[in-house]
Amino acid sequence: MRILGVDTATRTGSVAVLEDETLVAEVQVTSSETHAKRLMSAVDCTLRMAGMEVGELDGFAVTTGPGSFTGLRIGISAVKGFAFATGRPVTGVSTLDALAYQFPWCPCLICPVLDARKAQVYTALYRGGRHGGWEKVVSDRAVNPRQWLMHIEGTCLFVGDGAVLYKNLIEDVLGNRARFAAPYLNTLRASVVAHVGLNQIKEGQGVKVARLVPYYIRKSDAEIKLERGKAG
Repeated sequence: MRILGVDTATRTGSVAVLEDETLVAEVQVTSSETHAKRLMSAVDCTLRMAGMEVGELDGFAVTTGPGSFTGLRIGISAVKGFAFATGRPVTGVSTLDALAYQFPWCPCLICPVLDARKAQVYTALYRGGRHGGWEKVVSDRAVNPRQWLMHIEGTCLFVGDGAVLYKNLIEDVLGNRARFAAPYLNTLRASVVAHVGLNQIKEGQGVKVARLVPYYIRKSDAEIKLERGKAG
């Protein structure tokens, strides 16, 4: 099964093609340029390197959040267009799941952390399994980092751009119980998104194209202003 994975949840964007368990091609770019300007060229480049066309793919996977509101909309809109055009199945993948999925044998807790700005982080908590894989023990949320860290017990592995941004705080609160992923693992990988999506599609967990929407967790500034206007 050939899966196209797409991630536009953060400043770093990536596109990958997976054929069963084999990574065929992947493009990852960190840039100040918007995803709207670079996503389709990245898709074209990845497919060209893989020697495939969109019509030859068997499914699509895309990060649905949490993350950048604008970035998520761009990636999801593109994948919905591919799915509508080809009639192939599509699935959404949590950005936090994609980060945690890289550590299936981790003996301690796994905490993916993404910078949510406004002095908050997007995060969740996972427990690694003895036989590989993991289970989510605390669901996705947007929280104050210090308050969140105060509730973590035991040794914990931190990963993501928020783990880099708040490293000093994490070490201050958890001390020697804090572990950190290697720097090259702190960015989301479309190949991981494709792998998670492949398993979801095989297990019948794909979604209808019309129901593929961003998972923001918290309200956008526009929604907050609208609600304040109505209240006023």
